[in-house]
Amino acid sequence: MTNIITKVQQFLIKNNLVLVTTESCTGGWVAKLMTDRAGSSAYFDRGFVTYSNQSKQDMLGVREKTLEEHGAVSEPVVKEMVQGALQHSSADIAIAISGIAGPSGGSKEKPVGTVCFAWMLKGFSAEAETCLFSGNRENIREKSVEYALNGIIEKIGAKI
Repeated sequence: MTNIITKVQQFLIKNNLVLVTTESCTGGWVAKLMTDRAGSSAYFDRGFVTYSNQSKQDMLGVREKTLEEHGAVSEPVVKEMVQGALQHSSADIAIAISGIAGPSGGSKEKPVGTVCFAWMLKGFSAEAETCLFSGNRENIREKSVEYALNGIIEKIGAKI
């Protein structure tokens, strides 16, 4: 994972972009990785760990109606999460992650391993995706972090 972190950091610095993260099932893992290196304040503003539905509403402005209609693990919710993260920070881009890492909590419609992502560059619409990862809780969380980081370069890079 070191390679992708370095690529993301270089991408952010090269494009003079600052990142904000909002994470649920990954519990701040992306923010931790982005701030492991000295000088990270040049490309990282802050991270929101919004594990509960209430925290998504309080900290990011996710609408209760969206949560009720779609559930916390849904593309509409992660889109509202990235929008809220950008509104409540001084960042240029945001990523959001919300998923079911297990071992329990899954359903037929949303099994364990279902993770929703959103990326947003200020001035553009949010882009969301849903993935289904296999493995145990740690595997699912690690795959989610890596997928989110790769998405920064792929999704945001395509807009620049």
